[in-house]
Amino acid sequence: MSTLFIDERFCGPPDTGNGGYVCGRLAVEMEAPVVEVTLRRPIPLARNLDVRTAQDAHVVLCDGDAVLAEAKPQDSLDVETPPIPTYQEAVRAVPRYLGFRYHSSSNCFVCGPGREQGNGLNIFAGPLDGQEHLVAAPWIPEASLADQCGQVRPEFIWAALDCPGAFAIMGQKPKSMVLGRMTTRIDAGVRAGEVCVVFAWRLSSDGRKQFAGSALVNGTGRIVGIAKTVWFDVPASAV
Repeated sequence: MSTLFIDERFCGPPDTGNGGYVCGRLAVEMEAPVVEVTLRRPIPLARNLDVRTAQDAHVVLCDGDAVLAEAKPQDSLDVETPPIPTYQEAVRAVPRYLGFRYHSSSNCFVCGPGREQGNGLNIFAGPLDGQEHLVAAPWIPEASLADQCGQVRPEFIWAALDCPGAFAIMGQKPKSMVLGRMTTRIDAGVRAGEVCVVFAWRLSSDGRKQFAGSALVNGTGRIVGIAKTVWFDVPASAV
């Protein structure tokens, strides 16, 4: 058994770990090409949490006796992607980012407009021209996200693939949502300072449960990471 500590910098909703970042930290424990992480409860910040390996090789994140999240390997991840937007298209989409007008967690590490440049990922995915549920954002990872070789660490790729999915689902109709499950495949890395594009699209819905796809494109225009996310609407009374 090991421990996992989520620094306050990596919050999503107030006092809670960002879902994609937490999923990425657990995925590193798996060392598998495709990992599915299910978030069971909000992830507390700034304290040691237990990481346990179950008998079936799944990884479980616990706070005492409470199970917070579970990670397990998957054989594959099949998500059909729309055409890849260009960097220029992603730049033009940013002013349409819904989070500039409404954001339930404006300090979110990934997509919060309240973050200073360099303190968060500052990924502001707005709808592409004529595509309400297809969003994109430019992303140039800064040096603090990289390892000693300049490669962006996997947990930050997971984080980048997280929040845009919620905005693809919402379109231009603001609401509060929480990440429930994230399945991700990372095929290659990106370097700090590399000009990248993150884009996401709505897949389907089932009552309060919403599905989105997202992808990270490197500086050569290649998709290097792809995810399928499951989101839940948060009732207004719970906000």
